[in-house]
Amino acid sequence: MNTASTRTLKEAIEQGQDAIIIDVRTPPEYRSSHITSAKNLPLGDLSEASLEGIASKDDTVYLICQAGGRSVKALHLLNSFGYSNVVNVDGGMNAWSNSGYPVLEGTKSMSIERQVRVAAGSLVVTGVTLSFLIHPGFIGIAAFVGAGLVFSGLTDTCGMGLMIAKMPWIR
Repeated sequence: MNTASTRTLKEAIEQGQDAIIIDVRTPPEYRSSHITSAKNLPLGDLSEASLEGIASKDDTVYLICQAGGRSVKALHLLNSFGYSNVVNVDGGMNAWSNSGYPVLEGTKSMSIERQVRVAAGSLVVTGVTLSFLIHPGFIGIAAFVGAGLVFSGLTDTCGMGLMIAKMPWIR
C-alpha cells in the first residue's frame, strides 16, 4: 500500500505537481473543512464512472478521509479499478489540520462517528430503561448494541455508521 505523510502531500501541492486529491468523507464532513484543491467523492459513491473526469488511471491520486480508515478502503477499490498511482494520506484530515496546514472552513456538522455514538448510547439507555419499566426482555436491545460495538471494534467496520451515512441529512 502506498502511503504519504501530510507533509509530502503539502509539498506536492506547493511544487505544482498534478496532485489529484480525492476526499472520501461524507459531504457534511467535507463541507465542514477540506483541503482547497480536494474533490469530494464519498467512499460509498466511488466507482469507475464517478472517477471519470476527475482522474485517469495513470494520474497520481491522493486519497484522504478523517483519520485514514476510509481512504485505505478507497485505495484498495481504486487499485481494483486499475489505478496504479494511488496514495493514502496517512492520518487524514486530522493529521493535516494538526500540522497547521491550510483548510477551507465551512459549516460545521456532527461527524458520523459522533452520530453513531449518540445513536448507540440512546439505544442502550432505551433498552435498559424499558427493561426496568416494561419487561426484562428489552435488555436485549442493549446487548445487541453492545455486541455490534464489539464487532465494529474487532473488524474496523461499522454497520450503524454505514446506515447513518445513507441517511438524507448526510447528503
